[in-house]
Amino acid sequence: MRTDPGYLRQVASAGTSSRAALRRTRTSAAQKVGSNFIPHVQGLRAIAVLAVVLYHFWPGRLSGGYVGVDIFFVISGFLITAHLARELNATGRVNLGQFWARRARRLLPASLLVLLFCAIVAAIPVLSPLSQLPAELQEIVASTFYVENWFLALNSADYLAHSGDPTMVQHYWSLSLEEQFYVLWPLIMLLAAWIAVKYFRGSRLRAAAIAIGVVSVASFAFCVWFTATNPAPAYFVTFGRMWQFGVGAVIALVPRLRVSNPIGSFILGWGGIIVLLVVIYRFDGQTPFPGYMAAIPTLAAAAIIAASNTERWWYPTRILAIRPMRFTGDISYSLYLWHWPLIIIAPSVPFWGLSIYHRVALVGICFLLAWLTKKFVEDPTRMWKPLTARRPRVSLWASLAAMVIVAGTAGAGWAANAGTYQQGVQAIAELRANPPACFGAAVILDESCAGKKTDQILPAPGFAGVDRPEQSQCFVQLNDARPVSCEFGSKDPKAKQIALIGDSHAYQLLTTFQGIAEKEGWHLTTYFKGACPWNTTPLSTGGAFGDACTQYRAAVAKQLEGKHFDAIFTAALSTTPYAAGEHASSYDAAVAGYREAWATQTSQGTPVITVVDNPVWETDPNKCLRTRAQSACDGARSDLLTEKDPLREAAAGQKDVTLLDFTKVFCDDETCRAVVGGANIYRDQDHITVTFANSLAPQYTAALKAAMGIG
Repeated sequence: MRTDPGYLRQVASAGTSSRAALRRTRTSAAQKVGSNFIPHVQGLRAIAVLAVVLYHFWPGRLSGGYVGVDIFFVISGFLITAHLARELNATGRVNLGQFWARRARRLLPASLLVLLFCAIVAAIPVLSPLSQLPAELQEIVASTFYVENWFLALNSADYLAHSGDPTMVQHYWSLSLEEQFYVLWPLIMLLAAWIAVKYFRGSRLRAAAIAIGVVSVASFAFCVWFTATNPAPAYFVTFGRMWQFGVGAVIALVPRLRVSNPIGSFILGWGGIIVLLVVIYRFDGQTPFPGYMAAIPTLAAAAIIAASNTERWWYPTRILAIRPMRFTGDISYSLYLWHWPLIIIAPSVPFWGLSIYHRVALVGICFLLAWLTKKFVEDPTRMWKPLTARRPRVSLWASLAAMVIVAGTAGAGWAANAGTYQQGVQAIAELRANPPACFGAAVILDESCAGKKTDQILPAPGFAGVDRPEQSQCFVQLNDARPVSCEFGSKDPKAKQIALIGDSHAYQLLTTFQGIAEKEGWHLTTYFKGACPWNTTPLSTGGAFGDACTQYRAAVAKQLEGKHFDAIFTAALSTTPYAAGEHASSYDAAVAGYREAWATQTSQGTPVITVVDNPVWETDPNKCLRTRAQSACDGARSDLLTEKDPLREAAAGQKDVTLLDFTKVFCDDETCRAVVGGANIYRDQDHITVTFANSLAPQYTAALKAAMGIG
């Protein structure tokens, strides 16, 4: 049957009876499970991939673009289930080997090509920071064997592991989850069909629909519970996402859910599109996700798929089927594969970056690469006769061999660079032990070093990410509420007792304060928790993370009641989100919370020292420093420095509270520096290197001594 728009318009003009006949024909065709290509589903793919791509390029503009992957899950559930149902209904079975072989030929060539590209790039220090090499190669191997989602789930609660840049293949988590779906889904349907026939003499498809419904309900309940209790891994865990595939599957298995009525189809389609656009624009990082909120984009995508009527040009099914949308949908898989690695690589490429012009150009390059990959990799390999003409196991063994080659390339990349990596680690240790004279902050703060200039950058820009404290056991993770403390320095009971308390911006000072304690003969006690400053005001972050922070603070406060300190030092990220509560603003709430927390100690005569937070960058300045001059990597003060740091106001006018302000070290009146006195300031976007923190040790020591009344 012809379905081109011109023909449909001719039929529509032929009269009421012709239109009715056409509707009946369309309805009948729609009820044949997955029997025909559905153009508007390609348009829905276009919405999904554009949401993800634009979100990654401009996260501040489309803060909810991450829901694009949820749309893909619904589409996959619909299309794959329709295919399996058609085969199950026609033959009473599913040829698993043939099904998996087709999936492998369809998905693996492009996927492994991009992974091979990433493995090669990761092994070239000019293109990728050497400090990132272990993480890059580990995740490339995990992505190659489609377990990236579980790798991230097992490490997602580690705040320190994610304080730096993401890898080039982090986006493979969703592809891994889809591949796991392709393995499990036909097994679920086959098991349900077998039970129905053997024990109940029932319909195979009805049994499959019931089984999928049960699995989906259980998965959704698990998703809501796990998101509330363990939000970080919940985003990646397979069973927590199965319900989204199930929603699409139910539409495929229950023909009545596909609406061919003109009015119903119009409302469903446009309603779904509007909801998706609102979600893409309004959702953000603070939205509890996936959880129950994921049901909104999931059901919206399902509504668009269910809308089946294409009679009028203004119907959503026709709008989504226009040529540009279908083209974008056609290349959506390769576009998704390519866009993220290029975003990660771009800042390290000479004469490139992520300015608005670079981003626009990069989007164009992504589209070009996606089209080329679709034309010369995806389509040819899917129908390659040496594979299609042989048994399915040939395709599966060939796929495994290709995966081994990619993993082997990643291993070779580590073998080629392991020696250099270890040398870099040793160089940082030596730098900490013997820093140059007039180095780092001393150039600004020490009058004897004024005017000293150097072209050196230590640690090297490609390796600054390694320059961090090593005592991760002292750092409490996001979903952990245990009041973990660590002890360093003198064990003499008469030694001065100092404490270092706060979030990761306090933890970044740990190595420096260890050195101070050992040098001065003091005893150091630490309390650190990710994204949880020493403050009594609850975070605006809801769910498990916020609750864990509240519980942790209460437990630490109880421990502090039974301890005596001669001085307490605290630091915190200036942009931490606080619940306003009864205060006029989140900022006022933060100020009040700091003062209340400190008062528990200052009221007992224990002095508190705090420090104005360092600048926060959009991207790690090391990426710029690797290919450009120091001056070219400076950033605008107005973009990087929070002028209204609540720590500054909280300390103002408070008895026994000392405020350190090193803003002039980081920034002048117009710009903020990435390097000061030859010292590489940052190890990522917002954490300073141990090397640079050590250059501020004289100021930290002097402040502590002054607070304790030591001459």
